[in-house]
Amino acid sequence: MRIEGVTIPDDKHLQIGLTAIYGVGRSRAQDVLGAADIDTHATPEDLDDQQEKKVRNAVQEYTIEGELKRQIQANIKRLKDIESYRGERHKKNLPVRGQNTQTNARNVPDGLKTKNRERVTMGSGKRKVEKK
Repeated sequence: MRIEGVTIPDDKHLQIGLTAIYGVGRSRAQDVLGAADIDTHATPEDLDDQQEKKVRNAVQEYTIEGELKRQIQANIKRLKDIESYRGERHKKNLPVRGQNTQTNARNVPDGLKTKNRERVTMGSGKRKVEKK
């Protein structure tokens, strides 16, 4: 079964399978199946053509896949253009929602890593002895 160019896995329940679509999570999948009057534990193999059509129509009511990605990118671009605080954080590739960057090197973008901010993986502390 394909919806909006995404193949829904045949071996999984529909509620889980629909989450393969970008913009459809567990909750929205449950809403879609409720609107189409289909059991959440049914698999795509169990559906007839009419039920598939109901699911497709219910999913198309939402903004999903490419359109949703474009919308998100446009929102980020707008924040950058108006030079808001969040837009500046996006430009610098830093965390936008107030996460700490001093002690968490995962948040530091590649261009800003310095010797004391770069993440170092610690070993056991034991020195390796060379064989003679």
